[in-house]
Amino acid sequence: MRKALSLFFIFYIMIISAQGKRFFETGQVELKKPVEKINLRYANELAFVQVNINDKFYNFLLDSGAPTVISTTLYKELKLSKKYKTKVKDSQKSVQQQIFTQLPEMRVDQVVFRNIGAMVMDLTISELGCFKIDGILGANQMAKVFWKINYSENSIQITKDLSNFDLTSYNTVIPFDAQPQKTPVVESNIAGKKINLTFDTGFSGSLKIQDKLYSPEMKSGNSIETYGTNSVGAFGGAKPTEGYIFTVNKITLGNKSFPNEIITTGNSSLIGNGFFKDFSFIMDWKNNKVYLQQIKSSPPSLESFGFGYRFIDEKPVIVYVFKDEKLPLKIGDSILSINDVSFENLNKESACYYYINRVESASNTIKIKVDRDGETLAFILNKKEYIKVL
Repeated sequence: MRKALSLFFIFYIMIISAQGKRFFETGQVELKKPVEKINLRYANELAFVQVNINDKFYNFLLDSGAPTVISTTLYKELKLSKKYKTKVKDSQKSVQQQIFTQLPEMRVDQVVFRNIGAMVMDLTISELGCFKIDGILGANQMAKVFWKINYSENSIQITKDLSNFDLTSYNTVIPFDAQPQKTPVVESNIAGKKINLTFDTGFSGSLKIQDKLYSPEMKSGNSIETYGTNSVGAFGGAKPTEGYIFTVNKITLGNKSFPNEIITTGNSSLIGNGFFKDFSFIMDWKNNKVYLQQIKSSPPSLESFGFGYRFIDEKPVIVYVFKDEKLPLKIGDSILSINDVSFENLNKESACYYYINRVESASNTIKIKVDRDGETLAFILNKKEYIKVL
């Protein structure tokens, strides 16, 4: 069952400067075998790989929606030089100045990448720090080889020659346009409307479109009106806005249509791991195509208590609500406890634990206490199945 959660993580980065196009063409890759298998750990709807730099191992996020990134700590540890500095924008439209450098060598199992352009970033900020990543293996690096990815089997295969992969059963073919940093953007057709979606393995959700692209004619049933921030980006959350969750009769990608998909609205238009995990998929930057082989079927569904929360300065705060449910919770409520698990006096480590391991996730009914303007309020909430597609 594919569930649309109430709060998503999106590590999507767009380089604003034209200078990045030349920079991200740099680098080489070496394989010892025609097809190399590399490690993959799929957790919390995100994909991680272990990389080796100077005989030391690091945890990297695999993310086609961003360029290659190394942490500020790693940048200083390796004593790398600054190539240039420019503005970048995340999925929530936040803009920051970042340093860009070049990574002399990175090994992923038996695959060696050399002279890869990389952005330098503080990876401890916001909820991002909870994943304890040292960097991101991004689109500019991925584009140098062909990738076959299967989350169900924690499997990645890499080759320099596409003919080493048998495409016979990969009957869904989706063309894409590569952005300057090599991020793939695919064209979708949603209720007769063409919408470009970033093919983003750094997005933990399924399908999202920009708020301005939504129209009531797109939905095939009732839509859920929301308010707040339903996702967290590289630089944190965005300002609260009105949004929608809705189903469509079908979404067409390349030569295939997919029925009854759930779509959320937000600051970016993306397709992510909630969708990809039903497939083995091959990413081909030479021909600008993605090939899909369906390996399981997870009918889209939406179960929720009608709210979402973030940990801000180690305190859980309501940041997202379903508007039409007469929910007693309000944006800005500070959560004191859920099911008698206290959230008071958390440190960074314990806040991260509860961010990743949500107390309410396995419950159908919860007791929740919140602080609202100095007053303690207690409520009992039942999980509701808002959407179910058989």
